[in-house]
Amino acid sequence: MSTETTANESFSDSPVLDPAATTLSQESISQEIADIHAAYRQSVVEGKKAETQPRIDFAPYRSSLLRHPTKNLRHVDPETIELHSPAFGQRDVHALESDLTIQHNGEPIGERIVVAGRVLDGDGRPVAGQLVEIWQANAAGRYIHKRDQHPAPIDPNFTGVGRAITGPNGEYSFTTIKPAPYPWKNHHNAWRPAHIHFSLFGTDFTQRMITQMYFPGDPLFSLDPIYQAIIDKEARDRLVASYDHSLTTHEWATGYNWDIVLTGSNRTWMEDEEGDH
Repeated sequence: MSTETTANESFSDSPVLDPAATTLSQESISQEIADIHAAYRQSVVEGKKAETQPRIDFAPYRSSLLRHPTKNLRHVDPETIELHSPAFGQRDVHALESDLTIQHNGEPIGERIVVAGRVLDGDGRPVAGQLVEIWQANAAGRYIHKRDQHPAPIDPNFTGVGRAITGPNGEYSFTTIKPAPYPWKNHHNAWRPAHIHFSLFGTDFTQRMITQMYFPGDPLFSLDPIYQAIIDKEARDRLVASYDHSLTTHEWATGYNWDIVLTGSNRTWMEDEEGDH
């Protein structure tokens, strides 16, 4: 898994927003979010089904309007796709790839953390042998990517990518550095809450799913149109890891637990593969 490949998920060649969009205030974006959420709560009261996945069009997240297909989908031969896709197995993913703090000659800067959990199906059964990839910004909120040019320092000892294979009980674990919030161009003074991107594969590479994990108590949650694009509060809350003192290591790292549910009504939110940020 190359840095360029994974970083492109956050800085893909997506349609450029109208420059006027960045003149919108946080207050106006927050009001749009509040109005949509209020209408949703009223619809639930009236008996409509809860929305546990993000809306394709969520106006406060300006580029969401440009990120989904506008033409009919076409059927493809999955076997043909597999002929041109990479292969993976236990021997292809080294155990050390799950530690993002030892990939270079020196120690990365920032708060060392352990993120661990389980990958489960909709019935709570563990999903073993699942490829899990992560990528993230560094402790200053900067990605290693040419399109990330905001004035925060690059850490030469932190690339921000890792991968692991789930164990027999669906378990995974990563050692990394806690990422920082960073600015993005959705509106004026727009900042993304600190998060880690997760990518999961099913039985083949046509079943890729992408999501984001957040940290508890982030003050930017209420201001972020991407997080708030998940209308249902319980579904949003499932994206937030919990601090876990049993994962915390004496004088070494703090620990966070986050389970990923692939199917069912309590499934973890998954974003469009062409999404960013």
